[in-house]
Amino acid sequence: MTIYDIAKEAGVSISTVSRVLNNKGKVNPATKEKVEEILKRNNYKPSAIARGMVSKSMRTVAIMTVDIRVPHYARTAYTIEREFSRRGYEVTFCNTGGEYEETERYLKAVIEKQVDGIVLVGSVFNKLCKNAEIEKLLQSIPVVLANGTLEMENSYSVLVDDEYGIALAVNHVFDKNHRDIYYLKDLDTMSAEVKCEGFLNALKRLGIPDGEERVVKTVSSTEGGRAATKQLLQDHPEVSAIVCGEDITAAGVVKALLHAGKRIPEDVAVTGYNNSEYARICEPQLTTIDNKPEMVAMLSVQLLTSLIEKTETYSSCTIQPELILGETT
Repeated sequence: MTIYDIAKEAGVSISTVSRVLNNKGKVNPATKEKVEEILKRNNYKPSAIARGMVSKSMRTVAIMTVDIRVPHYARTAYTIEREFSRRGYEVTFCNTGGEYEETERYLKAVIEKQVDGIVLVGSVFNKLCKNAEIEKLLQSIPVVLANGTLEMENSYSVLVDDEYGIALAVNHVFDKNHRDIYYLKDLDTMSAEVKCEGFLNALKRLGIPDGEERVVKTVSSTEGGRAATKQLLQDHPEVSAIVCGEDITAAGVVKALLHAGKRIPEDVAVTGYNNSEYARICEPQLTTIDNKPEMVAMLSVQLLTSLIEKTETYSSCTIQPELILGETT
């Protein structure tokens, strides 16, 4: 039996049944008693749609990310899910693989299910959301992008200042008297571009020339870090510090340096990024940059909740990362 059947049997409107179900709004006591008797007799269990008719909210949100297996995305998405659950929302997870087609398919699915809002986790969505069809879909629903920016109505962001974060790492190794500093660019996202820009600008401020020649492209993995380091030691044996855009890549750098007989940090210093488990299990333990995914997650939840419930003013915000000292610098 549906809410429509209940309303028909009671001889009232659907909105009246909804007010009884949600215990909200004014309902004549006799009418309320009649509706409740029919509900009880039919053992009616209200659906999410019925509960949402009065509040205009399904109290459901979607979290869309690229790959939940990536520790940084996992930490962010986990905190978002836990906090929304605590606030009484149901959460749907979507793994897009960073593909336009999958992103569009998932967006259509969650919008059809009438979710109240979406959190996009990862700066890769800056690029994905420039697709005309995806942008059109997003305009119909409140959206928060965790670590990125969207230039569209009803969309806000919680941005991490990755340029500042990489500059912290560069300044730190410079203060340790390292001058032959190189950077491993291991991803192709907006965040990765900003990090690389942060490296180049930091070198310029410190008076270190030929910044572009000090950027080495690789892939985000331990093997990517190992391969890039092996090549770097061949091409630039004078290297004294390697700054990485991801902890997992930095862990590969450490392995390659130790295999080459280099002392860390005496011969070559290494820094990672994300303050992940990779940094802590690396031996020696990585000096890294904490980009505070839990804080990003909590602020994203607060921002999207405000957009959905219209309870307070809201605006995009930026978080500053922090240097976490380890044993590799």
